[in-house]
Amino acid sequence: MNSFTTLTSIAAPLMQANINTDVIIRIERMVGNDYRGTLGQWCFAALRTLADGSENPEFVLNRAPYRAAEILVVGPNFGCGSSREAAVWSLQELGIKAIVGSG
Repeated sequence: MNSFTTLTSIAAPLMQANINTDVIIRIERMVGNDYRGTLGQWCFAALRTLADGSENPEFVLNRAPYRAAEILVVGPNFGCGSSREAAVWSLQELGIKAIVGSG
């Protein structure tokens, strides 16, 4: 684990309440996928893409300047649901280094 004391980055607002671990990464993306380093592509897939597989232009991390965000400012109950290490790994692999929320 890498520690840090200061992070200077764009912070992306993701204020939707109750984003659970299944929204962060779907369970079917983890089954049979034991390799860290491959999960970032699936992080927030249901929010990042449209039904046809194209990029959702409304999702905050798909818009400038938030594409480069390393900080997420999240709404209430972010990360709720079943405990999945893979959800944390997918966020890290997406480039997120800090999450700021109210709990």
